[in-house]
Amino acid sequence: MTPIQWLLFFILMNIIHGLSTFKFYQKAGKASWKAFIPFLNIFELMEIINRPKWWMIFVYIPIVNLLMIPVLWVQLLKVFGKKESFDMWLAVLTLGLYVAYVNYVEIDKLTYNPDHKDDKDTLIGSLIFAIIAATIVHTYFIQPYTIPTASLEKSLLIGDYLLVSKYNYGARPPMTTIALPMVHDTIPVIKSRSYLKFPQLPYMRLPGFQKIKRNDIVVFNWPADTVKYFFQKNVAQYKPIDKKSHYVKRCVAVAGDSLQIKDGVLYVNSQKVVYPDRAKLQHMYVIKTKDSMNFSRPTLMRLVNNYNIKEIYSLHKKGSYVMNLTDDQLKVIKNMSNVESVQLYNSGKGEMYGGHKDWDINNFGPIYIPKKGDVLQLNKETYPFYKWIISRYDDHDAGHKIDKHKVELKGNDVYVDGKLTKEYKVNQDYYWMMGDNRSQSEDSRFWGYVPFDHVVGKPVFIFMSIDNDPQKKFLDKIRWDRVFTTVSGSGKRVSYLWPFIGLLLVYFAGKKFYDKKKAKNHS
Repeated sequence: MTPIQWLLFFILMNIIHGLSTFKFYQKAGKASWKAFIPFLNIFELMEIINRPKWWMIFVYIPIVNLLMIPVLWVQLLKVFGKKESFDMWLAVLTLGLYVAYVNYVEIDKLTYNPDHKDDKDTLIGSLIFAIIAATIVHTYFIQPYTIPTASLEKSLLIGDYLLVSKYNYGARPPMTTIALPMVHDTIPVIKSRSYLKFPQLPYMRLPGFQKIKRNDIVVFNWPADTVKYFFQKNVAQYKPIDKKSHYVKRCVAVAGDSLQIKDGVLYVNSQKVVYPDRAKLQHMYVIKTKDSMNFSRPTLMRLVNNYNIKEIYSLHKKGSYVMNLTDDQLKVIKNMSNVESVQLYNSGKGEMYGGHKDWDINNFGPIYIPKKGDVLQLNKETYPFYKWIISRYDDHDAGHKIDKHKVELKGNDVYVDGKLTKEYKVNQDYYWMMGDNRSQSEDSRFWGYVPFDHVVGKPVFIFMSIDNDPQKKFLDKIRWDRVFTTVSGSGKRVSYLWPFIGLLLVYFAGKKFYDKKKAKNHS
């Protein structure tokens, strides 16, 4: 929606509120016109229902307001004596129409009692505000996230449960205004869509205290996400930005960088990339043994148990294997006396990003990462790289729409919305994201740039880590050395679980001592 459309929508909502409640205002001794005036109507409503004025803040916070507005309907009915469960459910299930019905049909029979309170009301209110507080934290500060795939394997493991900070890079208020709180794109169990595509708020981002740096691990909405409708087959669904699938990768190049991969080695701005201590890169290698002799079973078991080489695949050709190896594991393999050769494994030259047939996962680029304010030259050579920036990403208002701008290549020329276009000025920064498990990561090499408006946040903490091995008992599945550890940092990973438990024990012991002392002083 455009700003004008949002203004009209906002005015319409206040008119509907006024028409539905103005007699409640009159009965409470307020001027009826106050029910129609934006902001003033909610301020006066807080007085009518005898609730704190700061509650009105929650009415204007996206997603949170979906919880708060039904609370206000219920509270309004209660102070006028409509406090049965039947009334409460009617107000919520009719989306406020029952409030309008009471306003026109029953209001003259009701008595205004602003001091109405009961224990049940207090309990339900506490529960609702706990949910609201959790929603605010989840939406604007910290969001839990789990590692579902092996794209960062050995750096981050499948089954790691992360806390993702949204304030490092600046929290992004929801663009999708009608959605279930604290779930992403799907309602659990029933597996149905959890949101409505309309209306959409314009893209906004609160100030952050740092910029995305090279080698940061970042959670983002997958730009190229297209999924099927849950209730129809073979129908493509294009999601709003904030409802696209969550991905987590390492940012290997930031806006303004140039990137190239040569024989599996990554170069940024012509310099070989140096990774942090905890980055454990892996590549697939083809291992050939001397005289085509297969590895013995004890040798394979030693590689698995002593060197943690979990992925070993025997090829049809005798004495040939494919292994997924870190640099340290590669050294072990190369030093084995019966190994004849080690080569990077390549699945073949395919449809890599940009449409260049001679690029593959180990030999890619060079490619430039656009930054805000860049003037891109558009021609046949650059068209494959920049067409999605222009058609899909650079216009924040595109929302869930696909190809808002039509970008075409005709001969050697690029046309945008039917007009010959030689240059294009970029509206936001872009980033290049890759997995540390280089041979098994669907990342920017396949689908391209990540726009800044798709960035969700920065993983900062692993609060739980569970191995998915079905043969293990539950307590054995917990990777205790990873629980309560930081995601980034130098040196060996250190768990803060036991210090945290110690602090909790000290807190509860101190609280118990304080409560006893306080009770003794009052006796």
